Order: sequence, then C-alpha cells, then structure tokens
Amino acid sequence: MSPNETPRSNAPTPSSAPEPVVSEPQPDKTPREGFGSIASTIAVLLIAPLVALFLTAFVFQSYQVDGPSMETTLFNSDRLLVWKVPKTWSRITGHAYIPHRGDIVIFTDQNLSSFGEDPGKQLIKRVIALPGERVVVKDGVATVYNSQHPDGFQPDKTLPYGKVIGQTNIDRDVTVPANQIFVMGDNRGNSLDSRTFGPVETKDIIGKLILRVWPLSSAKTF
Repeated sequence: MSPNETPRSNAPTPSSAPEPVVSEPQPDKTPREGFGSIASTIAVLLIAPLVALFLTAFVFQSYQVDGPSMETTLFNSDRLLVWKVPKTWSRITGHAYIPHRGDIVIFTDQNLSSFGEDPGKQLIKRVIALPGERVVVKDGVATVYNSQHPDGFQPDKTLPYGKVIGQTNIDRDVTVPANQIFVMGDNRGNSLDSRTFGPVETKDIIGKLILRVWPLSSAKTF
C-alpha cells in the first residue's frame, strides 16, 4: 500500500434505512385483571335490564292502540309513548295525580268486568271533566259545570282537540267525585268510557300520552 492510499475497511457501509423498532413483550393479564373484566361484563348485563324495568315502571312506557275508540286522533296499531313521571311523583308525595282537561291518559278500570271486559284491561281516553265538576251529556253535546263556569262550558268546542270530535251520544248527568276524572273516547259513537262505566279513579291512571312514534309519517307530540 502506497503512502497516499486511503485504507479501506472491510466493514459494511452504514445503510440509510431506519433501524427496526422492537417493542418489549407485554406481560399477560394477571388472573385478577381477567376476573375483573368478566365481573364488569356480568354487572352490565345485570344492570341493563334493571334500568329498563325502572324506566318502564316509573318514567315512560310504549303502548300500541287496540281498537277505534280514539279515532280520528289515534288509530288501531299506532305505537305510543306514555309519560309516567307525574304519576310516579304523586306516589312519592302521597298526592293524587290529576291530569289536565284534554289530556289523553292510559288507565285501568275495575268496573269493566260488568261490561264483559277484563277488569285489568288498560284503556286510553281523553279527560273531559275533573274532580268536583258536573258533566251533562245531552242532545249530542257535553257540558261541564264548575266554580269558574257556573253556567257551564263545552270543552269539545273550546279546546283544540274538539275539531276531531263527532256528535256525543248517550245522555248522562254526573258529578265527578273527589280523586276521580270523567273520560271519553274521541270516537264518541264507538267508545266504552265514563258515559257507561262512570268516572275513573285517579289512582288507576298509568300515565299520559306524550308521543305517537309509529307510523313515522304520523309521528306527533301531545
């Protein structure tokens, strides 16, 4: 080798490619961690149905209309959402739940057995008169008398729902007792309601209609 020559190395020329990254192997989960994951899954599976039951019992519930008694407001097979919070609160406070006039409510009535119906059957009707009021159904018209209207007024003609109401048959003259309401179906010619089985106990009210969810084309709040 001459004095001017540069020594050559037999070592390989460094490459410009990045060095491979090697991660350290992760330790397997301990038996305790595995058990915790299983326990969490089981807890979710157990709690979810309990939450669903709580909501159904005390907050809201889905119903399906069976029959024509609320036409043309509601139709057979409509799917509804019923709000139960006011009734739940009345139970907690120990006060009767009194819905508003014009509300559509779900209730049970033990008097139905006298008319060949299951006494535990749930019905959906509209609130016409409140506790202490007098209701007179005569000549196809329902008139309500109370302290604010001693000469009477006709809710079917003064409240917004009235445009769907036909002629009201079956003459009646009833004073609604305390903690009871007088209800009628909007399809007055084809409805089993307070004109037949009398006022409904407020304790038998389940909740009030707030939403029609099906069919989607007819979805509506109440």
